[in-house]
Amino acid sequence: MTTARKKILEACCQRISWEELDIGPIRKLVDLAIQEDLEGSGLLSKPKLTGDRSSSLLDSSKSIQATILARDSLCVCGLPIADEILRFFDDRLRIERSAEDGQMVASGNPIATISGPCQAVLTIERTLLNFLQRLSGIATTTRHFADALTATDTRLLDTRKTTPGYRYLEKYSVSCGGGWNHRMGLFDRVMLKDNHLAAFGNDLHSATRQAAIQSRKENPGLLIEMEVDRIDQIDAALEAEVDIIMLDNFTLPNLRTAKEFIGNRAVTEISGNITLDTIADYGAVGCDFISTGALVHKSVWVDIGLDWDRALN
Repeated sequence: MTTARKKILEACCQRISWEELDIGPIRKLVDLAIQEDLEGSGLLSKPKLTGDRSSSLLDSSKSIQATILARDSLCVCGLPIADEILRFFDDRLRIERSAEDGQMVASGNPIATISGPCQAVLTIERTLLNFLQRLSGIATTTRHFADALTATDTRLLDTRKTTPGYRYLEKYSVSCGGGWNHRMGLFDRVMLKDNHLAAFGNDLHSATRQAAIQSRKENPGLLIEMEVDRIDQIDAALEAEVDIIMLDNFTLPNLRTAKEFIGNRAVTEISGNITLDTIADYGAVGCDFISTGALVHKSVWVDIGLDWDRALN
């Protein structure tokens, strides 16, 4: 592998860590979630009574210990958010982890233990579990897809098909599950799709060449990727010397033909109609990457519960 090709491959993706996330927007999501539950935030007609009307019936001086329990086999994700939720709501709440983000936990095993005022523990229960179940669901789905590629050198990528406001949490979940993060946004790569190229003219070769020249002039540090959905479009991408060719919705036979034709002249990415049942077959083609939005939009919440352990006083 040439040094240039290796640099492009490494620049194509990353695995975002919790430390790389801006905590400000995450805290806003936590605040919004708590206000939805306690004050009806989002409703024009606000409730006359606010707060947790159920937990308010309990003795405010009572403290308890409760366990966050995996009720499915799952890949844990979101525990740092638990720290934020507890801190936001009541600084007397404490959490002790039994697992870490990215760790597989069998059904019936503990993820963490929470202790503190009974009212506070029960009030934050649903907000806490909503984040953990959602993010752990994405991480678990990603782990299944990534495991299906272990016999290949093809890397699994996510996409920008994310829940508005949750993009970087969901990309972090993909990272925890063993996937790689593709584009973070519109700002970090030039992606030439059919609509972009149509604006440069009707001739695909001329349009691709013009787009690539202009991109290198205006964005000298960014990779250029071109999406193709037919084999006869590949020549235009290669002539323009784009860095990455995305083979979109190709059949397996056409993918093999395309990969052989491209060789090492560009980095290759497979996209479109990727499922858990088919990803191993696509991986066997030998392309550099497979990207799929299914890691997020086809993921299912995993079952995580909060179980009362004992009273502390």
